Amino acid sequence: MKSTIHTTKVKLAFTLCMLSYLLGGCISTMMSSYLPVALPDLLNRLLDEQKLSEYGAYINAIFLYGWMCGGLTMGFASDKIGRIPSLSIVTALCGLGTVFIVFVKDWYVLLALRFISGVGVGGILLLTTVYISEIWPEKNRPVILGILAVSFPLGIVLSGGITLLFPYWHQAFWIGLIPIGIAILMFVFLPESPEWQKSQGKTKNITPIESIDYQKNLWTGILIFGAVLIGLWGIFSWLPTWVQGLLSNGQKGQQERGIVMMLLGIGGIVGGILSGFLIKSFGFKKTLLGTFLGCSSVCMLLFLTNQTFSGMVYIETALLSLFFGISQGALSSFIPALFPAQVRGFATGLCFNIGRFFTATAVFFVGSLVSILGGLGQSLMIFSLAFVIAFIMLLRTKNLVSDSKIL
Repeated sequence: MKSTIHTTKVKLAFTLCMLSYLLGGCISTMMSSYLPVALPDLLNRLLDEQKLSEYGAYINAIFLYGWMCGGLTMGFASDKIGRIPSLSIVTALCGLGTVFIVFVKDWYVLLALRFISGVGVGGILLLTTVYISEIWPEKNRPVILGILAVSFPLGIVLSGGITLLFPYWHQAFWIGLIPIGIAILMFVFLPESPEWQKSQGKTKNITPIESIDYQKNLWTGILIFGAVLIGLWGIFSWLPTWVQGLLSNGQKGQQERGIVMMLLGIGGIVGGILSGFLIKSFGFKKTLLGTFLGCSSVCMLLFLTNQTFSGMVYIETALLSLFFGISQGALSSFIPALFPAQVRGFATGLCFNIGRFFTATAVFFVGSLVSILGGLGQSLMIFSLAFVIAFIMLLRTKNLVSDSKIL
């Protein structure tokens, strides 16, 4: 359906959603930059690398658990109380869990605040996607959702800039005031989704979760998105280590690893923007099938043909990251389109977040695969099979969403 909201309001909504999405990316990664100085400060003692890693793992894990909880619970809440109240709540939680770190003196309090921030970020990434997908005009909806998706890596870049500007870690977290302000603006000025409002009169007619049709879309979304996440994060997390292994003994590899990570970020941004235009031209299914095929093919090229480091690694990494970015942008449009407005928030939250649990678990098996297969490149090739699984699953589906060139 076409949006009945005035164009000015729609643009304001996108601006505020994009800012909250960007700040979610910033707040997600900013704590990692300050861990080496924040933890010794809170624990009042010096920490060696092992202890720093142990405490840091707890902080990162609690944030991810909060992310999952926010994505699951707030999606359900948005189906019941509306998109705007729910989006305002999660944006405020993101800000509050961040700004109170300015005053934190105990590491256990830091854990609690990172969990709250994680709930906020998980809710933001879900609800901004759902809300914009419901209010933006259908013709350009995939393009705008692709642009929204690149806000997260832009936020990661912002976190790096903040780290350079604020050497004292407590002061950096005043940035939490910005999402609190955005939450107030959202609640006061943004209109509720017409699709959600219309759906409230159809609650009794909704397809229940026990329905075969509903379950088909739900499980398809969970398995496809989960498979792509496993492949993406399994490779993304270990790619710098693989690059280091290609270098000669004695080479530090700081420049090579840094450039590779920059290429992954830039490719993700460009691919996310391109995804919407590809969907408009070819439809959901052809775009995603081509992307999954591209991911698996470039993985084979990258990990099987490079035994020593050369400039080709940069070129192939850039191509791979481009496909990664397209996949995330396209899935941000595809997953919400699988479900009616009455359950879109909850169902999309399930698809986005159940896969994250399995992703975190699967990535831990890389070390075991290295010893079994005799190399990190071979192990990462196993993770690239996740894209093949996603390709086969999507190829076998029919009539999930419209494959028209302009949605």
